[in-house]
Amino acid sequence: MINQRIPNLLRRYRKARGLNQKQAARILGVGSTSMISRWEKGTSLPNALNVFKLAALYRTMADAMFPNLTRMLREKLLKREEEILRPKYAKTS
Repeated sequence: MINQRIPNLLRRYRKARGLNQKQAARILGVGSTSMISRWEKGTSLPNALNVFKLAALYRTMADAMFPNLTRMLREKLLKREEEILRPKYAKTS
């Protein structure tokens, strides 16, 4: 995902709460609106703590804010899990 935008619903959730970027930044305790803007544009991801803060502020779950990323990660992990946990003696025909 390097040099790709990470699609998300952060702006939609912020707007639904009736907050502007400055208010959200102040409530979350991040330095400026530029951080909120980068997260919403998908040019950077918030760290784990900020993801949980955003979810709490926007009254949602973390995975709901990043549905495409969640789906992609789930698919990749399920595939890896299958490969790793598949019995060695089971061969596909």
